[in-house]
Amino acid sequence: MSTLSTAEKLFVSNHIADDIRALALRKQPADIDTKKVIAQIAARQKARDKLPTWYANNALVFPPALSVEQASSERTAHYKASLVSGQLLFDLTGGMGVDTWAFAQRVNRVVYVEQRPELVELAAHNLPLLNASNVDTQTGNGLEVIAHWPDTADWIYLDPHRRDEQGGKVSRLEDCEPDISSPGTLSALLAKGKRILVKASPLLDVDFTVRQLFTVEAVHIVAVQNEVKEIMLVIGKQPVAAEAVVVTAINMTATGDAVFQFIKGDESTASVTLNDPQQYVYEPNAAVMKAGAFRLVANRFDLSKLAPNSHLYTSNELRSDFPGRTFRVEAVVKPDRKIVQSLIPAMKANLTVRNFPQSVAELRKKLVLQEGGDIYIFATTLQNGDKRLLITRKSEQLDTQQINTP
Repeated sequence: MSTLSTAEKLFVSNHIADDIRALALRKQPADIDTKKVIAQIAARQKARDKLPTWYANNALVFPPALSVEQASSERTAHYKASLVSGQLLFDLTGGMGVDTWAFAQRVNRVVYVEQRPELVELAAHNLPLLNASNVDTQTGNGLEVIAHWPDTADWIYLDPHRRDEQGGKVSRLEDCEPDISSPGTLSALLAKGKRILVKASPLLDVDFTVRQLFTVEAVHIVAVQNEVKEIMLVIGKQPVAAEAVVVTAINMTATGDAVFQFIKGDESTASVTLNDPQQYVYEPNAAVMKAGAFRLVANRFDLSKLAPNSHLYTSNELRSDFPGRTFRVEAVVKPDRKIVQSLIPAMKANLTVRNFPQSVAELRKKLVLQEGGDIYIFATTLQNGDKRLLITRKSEQLDTQQINTP
């Protein structure tokens, strides 16, 4: 590991907001390793919003910016850590160490394992500076290290490598490294740990994976600002029926966390009514959608669905606690440009397609509709099969703005 001198730390601090490309072209003082400090500034710029505690600590040495991009955010790491407890946890895919750092605040002892020596060296340097002095760092293959470890862990954590040989992203567990869907690998891990926590791709087929592994106890779908970032699997030793798996969908926003939890089997038995658009329409957040809680979210919040496959919901009474976005319906019209223009003379609106035969791009072109503004249009199919546009505004805009109606 190449540590930073006092002068280099000061340089990084003084130039943290600079354009690194312009900075790299300037001649720097002789006591400054330009390449090294540029790499540190680039990595810290990536970490500013994602890892605010790390960013604020000037004593840390950051890995390359790509490692920062691939690391968990501070917020999602703390959520993962909220799922574990006990005396001993193994992080078998340590990487930059962000998850390890969060786990160390919840578990008495954490063993960090990573195959790349340069990252191990950085973790050994950084983690104590972040008050994570209860971490042992190990270099090597995580599966091999834990196989020879004398103690049994309360938890084993893995974030399998999700790139193929060509560098493309993969989502199925069997395409990742290590492949925890392999019965031999999974049984070996469960012989050394009471439970396994696995971070999987946001594109993971959750239903297939639950049936594939047999002992999944819980699934956590984590979205940040309405974008699914991680899917967490809690795997135990005993078989669990797919219908009994507990699913938690959480959407983290600047104003708080929206959490929707259910038992998987309850989705198929939940009663739901269909109705045409009423005064309000609701769009579930990305975590709820990924969780597949299409019937339960209507049932829990006393809403009707517009159609079996539209996944938009409606009511006459406002449900401000709905886990998603809420809109006031101003008009329901055919997908006709002249009709839309009569309601929206500026022909500027946000457009979403839900269970509709045309894509957003195709429909925009047909309507000659510009993007943006305060109006939101949902193109969808109603319960009788009609294709309609729901012209709406966000519920918080309603006090001051109205659509012009003919």
